[in-house]
Amino acid sequence: MLVTIARHLTTKEWIDEGPRMNVIVCVKQIPDPAAPYRLEEGSNWLIRPEEQILDDTDRYGVEMGLQIAQATDGTVTVVSMGPSGTGQGIRQALAMGADEAILIEDGSLRGSDALTTARVLAAAIGRSGFDLVIAGTESTDGYSGVVPQMLAEILGVPALTYATKVDTGDGSVTIHRQTVAGYD
Repeated sequence: MLVTIARHLTTKEWIDEGPRMNVIVCVKQIPDPAAPYRLEEGSNWLIRPEEQILDDTDRYGVEMGLQIAQATDGTVTVVSMGPSGTGQGIRQALAMGADEAILIEDGSLRGSDALTTARVLAAAIGRSGFDLVIAGTESTDGYSGVVPQMLAEILGVPALTYATKVDTGDGSVTIHRQTVAGYD
C-alpha cells in the first residue's frame, strides 16, 4: 500500500510540457530484518550496520514510479534521509531503474522525529522539483506512518492514501485506492 502525493497540472501545462512526469520516490535504507541487530547502550537506539537494504515497501514505490515514468517518458528520482552506510539500498533502487538518487546524510539528524524527517525530505524534494511523489505508508524500522501525510502538507499538495494502482494517460493520473468501504 502506497501513499501518493500529486501536484496537479493544468491542461495547458500538460500541452506545453508534454506528459513527462518527474516522479520522486521516497525510500529508506534499513537494516536487514533477517540479520541480528544490537542496541546502543544507554540510549537503546538501533546500531545501524554499514550494510543496509531497501525497505520492502519502498520497492513497490520504486516499481510504481518506474511504470509511471516509462508511460510518460519521465524520470524517477529516489530521495532518502539517513546514514549512507555502503549505500546498498540506494544502489538497489538505482539498479531497478531509478535515474537519480538524493541521499541526505547528516549526523545531527540522528534520531529525528517524523516531522523533522518530513521537513528534510520536503526541502530536498522541493529543490529538485516534482510532478508526483510516491512514499510507502511506513518504514519497517520506524512504523510511525505519518511522514507521507506531513510531507504532503509541507509541500502544499494533496495526499492520496493507500493507492493500490496508478494509471496515466491523456494528461491525467488516476489513482485507485483502498478504503474502509472498498475501493475508490
